Amino acid sequence: MLFAVELDRLGKEYGIRAFAVHPGLIPSTDIGRFSLDGKTTTQEIKENDKKTTTEEQANEFKTIEQGAATSVWCATNPALNGMGGVYCEDCNIAEAVTADSLKGNGVRPWAIDPELAKKLWLLSEKLTGVKFKI
Repeated sequence: MLFAVELDRLGKEYGIRAFAVHPGLIPSTDIGRFSLDGKTTTQEIKENDKKTTTEEQANEFKTIEQGAATSVWCATNPALNGMGGVYCEDCNIAEAVTADSLKGNGVRPWAIDPELAKKLWLLSEKLTGVKFKI
């Protein structure tokens, strides 16, 4: 998210807009095969899928198409024209939540902090030796 915040700031005057997108949990892709929450692997989710009902799965996991929907929404939705540097989930701009929120969704304050975004960007340039030049 911090990367998108700073890229959006740097590119805005050139028509470059950036979004951070969360596709949701998509066990069939193995994207999170090593760790989703620090403990659970996608293999364990697949095994647990066999034990849950279809309704429970529909509320927690997404198909590949459902996971792609938010990225497509960000790329094509005219309501986002002129916007950028935002975090999107479930085909919407994520709700801002407090730092101590226990919600599984939403965006925390540090994830959209412009000063932290700039610091991360500068550190990335230093570590990679690549400067962003427009």
